[in-house]
Amino acid sequence: MNAPRIGITGNVRTVSGADRTGVNAAYVRAVLRAGGVPLILSPLIEPAHTASLLDAIDGLVLSGGEDVDPAHYGHAPHPGLGSVDPSRDASELALFREARARGMPVLAICRGIQLVNVALGGTLWQDIPSERPGAIPHAQGADRDQRTHPVELTPGSRLALALGATRCDVNSFHHQSIRDLAPGLLVTGVAPDGEIEGVESPPEDAWLLAVQWHPEEFHHHGAAPDHGLFDALLDELRGRLAGTGSVTASGRTERGPARSVR
Repeated sequence: MNAPRIGITGNVRTVSGADRTGVNAAYVRAVLRAGGVPLILSPLIEPAHTASLLDAIDGLVLSGGEDVDPAHYGHAPHPGLGSVDPSRDASELALFREARARGMPVLAICRGIQLVNVALGGTLWQDIPSERPGAIPHAQGADRDQRTHPVELTPGSRLALALGATRCDVNSFHHQSIRDLAPGLLVTGVAPDGEIEGVESPPEDAWLLAVQWHPEEFHHHGAAPDHGLFDALLDELRGRLAGTGSVTASGRTERGPARSVR
């Protein structure tokens, strides 16, 4: 069987006076570690090519990055709103919606969980520190692979089974988060201040798992539970490619007895 092809949404950055498009290497390494073939999907590719892009991949990873423009959920910009990229919003909204229409498995990370919520009809806190002053710090100034706060996971959920835990300490690099949850999403991970850190689709729907932290940054940590998120995506795809059907939340994504991970 060929290795599953994983599309990873990218960004555009200006470096040394030149525009460059790509992704943080940690995403590529995390997908490779799980046994997938990573393919970078640049936001410079217009939504008109969405179908062709999805024809070339088996699963989709929505990566982190800029804020989602609040115009997509009917809100005016907040003073604390960060930079937005209209091309990236348009590209990823089109990719996600078409992926869902096809039943394609999706893993969404940081900005990705926010984009999923918006695409399905939810809203966002545009700036946690100013809109939710009692919240714990979520934009950590620590190293990318340093864990700074815990997340409580719903026992038996796809997220808990993938991590093999009911509690996991995570890294955190965001100032936006889910405000009004979109219909059809289940909250399965919550920070101590109530911020939503993990959502997923119901077992009967197409495979979808989304987290607010950055699991890809632990790709070089041999025992990190975060590997389970990429493993779960690849397990789901291998089951499909082998013709054995979808792997449900009670199937092969489980990684051992539930425990607390710190």
